[in-house]
Amino acid sequence: VEMGAEQWDAVGGKDQFAPASLGISGPSTSKQIGIPFASRPFVMAVNTELLARAGITDLPTTWDQLTEDARKTTGDGTYGMAIAYADGFDPWKFVWGMAQNAGNTIVDGGKAEIDAPAVEQAYRTYFDWVTKDGVVDPAAIGWNNPQALAQFADGKAAFFPMTTTTSLNSLKGSAVDGKYEYALLPTVPPGATERPADGIEAASILSGDNLVVADYGSKQDLSFEFVKQVSSPEAQERYFELFGQLPTNTVAADRIAEQNPDLAPIVRAGELSKPTAFTGAWSDVQLSLVDVVVQSIPSLKSGEVSDDQLRKRLAAAQRDAQATLDRQKNGGL
Repeated sequence: VEMGAEQWDAVGGKDQFAPASLGISGPSTSKQIGIPFASRPFVMAVNTELLARAGITDLPTTWDQLTEDARKTTGDGTYGMAIAYADGFDPWKFVWGMAQNAGNTIVDGGKAEIDAPAVEQAYRTYFDWVTKDGVVDPAAIGWNNPQALAQFADGKAAFFPMTTTTSLNSLKGSAVDGKYEYALLPTVPPGATERPADGIEAASILSGDNLVVADYGSKQDLSFEFVKQVSSPEAQERYFELFGQLPTNTVAADRIAEQNPDLAPIVRAGELSKPTAFTGAWSDVQLSLVDVVVQSIPSLKSGEVSDDQLRKRLAAAQRDAQATLDRQKNGGL
């Protein structure tokens, strides 16, 4: 069911939801079907003990600062960052975030923007962490996200970028329990000290769950009543207590941030979340971004991904992504 004024009123009002959470409710603000239910913004976990030992007092706000702080915290059996290069979901989020910060949205309307300097710089930064900078355990080239989380939980990494509140339970009772905090991911692109004029302050992809009411349902009034019930501050707070998912209801989110100051950066990340392109082609575009990393795994293991190798893979990803976007434009044929 498309959400108009009547439908939003039926679920308690559109203004109860954090504005950012509505970013992927539909193709535009005037055409929406998704009702925000839960928020899972991405942040980084930080080992405060390792940072203090390295004399780091301010959290990094640029990707270059993160790299430099990772260098300072690498040594004596620990690494600056816990990264999962073989994960099917993590790699593209790094590239997407850095590119957004530089003003590149990966997809602009019906045009792919993968074969572009900002995207190349993002991949170069991501690859150099393990090949050139030496701030990531070489074993991480074959890791999935749970293995990177385990390294951080063991106190063997200073930064664990690209995690969510779902890591709370894993870190409870671990070697870093009471010695870590969450922080925003950087929002200034690699090679820069400030975000360019066209850069986007994207602290995270817009991640979470939406609810929709089926237009073929015979009891739509009850469906809207259910959504209203689970959208209330009380229900959203309870859902957070049970499952660790942040509320999309602003009152509930503010209460949780007030009661749990350590989660305030995650709530802030939700406010600074930006949606991926609203297109049926996105899953294939995302796959193209991941495939650049998959194709580079052998080179990462050998110690270097050359500029020529990277550019050829980006060109291939550009062609694949554009072909998918063109098919969508032509009705998916």
